[in-house]
Amino acid sequence: MSDTSRVLAGVRVLDFGRYIAGPYCAALLGDLGADVIRIERAGGGEDRWVAPVADDGVGALYLVMNRNKRAMTLDPACPEGREIVRKLVATADVVVANLPPEVLRSLALDLESLRRVKADVILTTVTAFGAGGPWSGKHGFDGIGQVMCGSSYLTGTPEQPLRAAVAWVDCGTASLAAFGTLAALMARRQTGRGQKVEGALLRTAIAFNNPTLVEQQVIEVDRVATVNRGQTSAPSDLFRTRDGWILALAIGEPMFGRWAKLMGEDHWLTDPRFKDDLARGDHGEIISKRMSEWTAERTTAEALAELEAARIAAGPLYSPQQALKDAHVRAAGLLEDTEYPGLPRPAPLAPTPVDLSETPGRFRHRAPTLGEHTTEILTELGYGPEQIAELRARNVI
Repeated sequence: MSDTSRVLAGVRVLDFGRYIAGPYCAALLGDLGADVIRIERAGGGEDRWVAPVADDGVGALYLVMNRNKRAMTLDPACPEGREIVRKLVATADVVVANLPPEVLRSLALDLESLRRVKADVILTTVTAFGAGGPWSGKHGFDGIGQVMCGSSYLTGTPEQPLRAAVAWVDCGTASLAAFGTLAALMARRQTGRGQKVEGALLRTAIAFNNPTLVEQQVIEVDRVATVNRGQTSAPSDLFRTRDGWILALAIGEPMFGRWAKLMGEDHWLTDPRFKDDLARGDHGEIISKRMSEWTAERTTAEALAELEAARIAAGPLYSPQQALKDAHVRAAGLLEDTEYPGLPRPAPLAPTPVDLSETPGRFRHRAPTLGEHTTEILTELGYGPEQIAELRARNVI
């Protein structure tokens, strides 16, 4: 990819992140051409080993979150390590660190300390709960955001609430942090000043579930979980077919009209129980029962074909293996097979999940092995071979 098509060519990002919210933010910036340096301790960060898939124990999470990065090992707490951090910061545009505020201060990675080294630096942080409240100092993970925003309460049943297996709070926060970082880079071009960009897991979860919270406060509807059935329109549910499951949804009068005709229930179009989306949602159990009878007589392929002909939104329920094999997923380039040392077969990585027609994000290189670029990066900072060897001998790197 040429520099002219790399939006962030020439931008250096230091990634002190861990797990998802920080590393995925930095990966998205790397997709757009930034030089991202992942910094982790000599034994590797704990997120490197989640869901191991490689011979050396490297995990699936690491492979996804650290594409397009260079990597170095470093102890940032010892004096020599702090000096290396200082030299790195002097070359950086952005520091990404989803670490608690007290840890940032102890490592001199808080905004005030960073500005003493690089006045226009941008600090992108992610916390669990955000600043300004009694829980601001507490630690947390994705699932905490899910259960505190009301989402999990409305998923599953009243007796068994469920959290999503996908870390949507983490990934959403990372994406918003990348969005904020891009805005901060644009602002710096206008003002010459850097700033702090702060994402928070609970902030993301509350924002994504905001319509539900608006409805609750304004009209106090007091909704409860209804498994997979939607509550503000119908049909909106998972339906079992002869050989699997599908999700089908009809929203708005025209689509519901087509669905009712497909079901042979034209008289429902004048039934006051089904007069609009909200009324249909209130009587969704009846509608789901009717459609379940219809899908039970058809294979998944047959049901989807008839629904598509009637222009009703529907899709198959896939296992992860089925998702990997889906013809559209592969043809649309939603996964890109990528080699990594020690994998029994290539890793299917999802490219940048938004496409730009002129300056798209790209995979330039796989996730780095542990400390793969330490010597290269230190050489760029002016360290000689003997100095680097001494730092290794003293476990600084």
